Amino acid sequence: MKTFLLGTVAAIAVVGTATAADMRMPVKAPPVVAPVFSWTGCYVGGFVGGAWNADDTVVADRNGLTSFGPHSWGYKTDSSFIGGGTVGCNWQPVGSPFVLGLEGEVGYMSIEGSGYDPLSGSFLYSSTKVGDWYGIIAGRLGYSFDRAMIYVKGGVAFVDVENTISHPLFVASTSETKATWTVGGGIEWAFDMNWSIKAEYMYIGLDNTQSVYAPIGSGYNWDHDNSGIHTAKIGLNYRFGGGAPVVARY
Repeated sequence: MKTFLLGTVAAIAVVGTATAADMRMPVKAPPVVAPVFSWTGCYVGGFVGGAWNADDTVVADRNGLTSFGPHSWGYKTDSSFIGGGTVGCNWQPVGSPFVLGLEGEVGYMSIEGSGYDPLSGSFLYSSTKVGDWYGIIAGRLGYSFDRAMIYVKGGVAFVDVENTISHPLFVASTSETKATWTVGGGIEWAFDMNWSIKAEYMYIGLDNTQSVYAPIGSGYNWDHDNSGIHTAKIGLNYRFGGGAPVVARY
């Protein structure tokens, strides 16, 4: 019996010593979950900027039915404020700096210009208007440096174009929505897991000829050569989802 009691006391002492030693050992911290930035996700945004024609609008009386024969003249158009909204989605493969995206924008634009036919004095007057709206659907290819990204962009643009001829005997105009190509690029920086700002340039390849016919059955017509459009903008985007959480072990 005495031997049994001595053995029990010794066992309790060993267990107590081991427990005290375990209590003195540092406890390992749990894994830390930290967000890692990724451009993947869909977003909405807004932008403001400016637009201007690449060249003058050129008007030509090419059928030569006027008393002055075939001739042409040109005039400059004013630059325009642009502003509107953007919606798009990005996909960045895990571990890759490349970002693929699809983006659409709709905005306000109003580029206008006018001029008299120098051979007719003040009798023949032409005017051009591009807008009041435009739209773009384009793909994006970007290369990211963590939260900074440079990208190229290209696709299709839709622009409303109107040309008018005014004469003491009539006023004639033609208006249509033109579908054309657009290309450009920009830089975007994410200052938050969800918010980013961008600066972007896009060229809209309008470069079309629009004919205006006199409404009196005379056969008179004037061709208007409208040049391409430069646009420059700054924008603010909000991306849904933010960063992807990963486990960082220490």
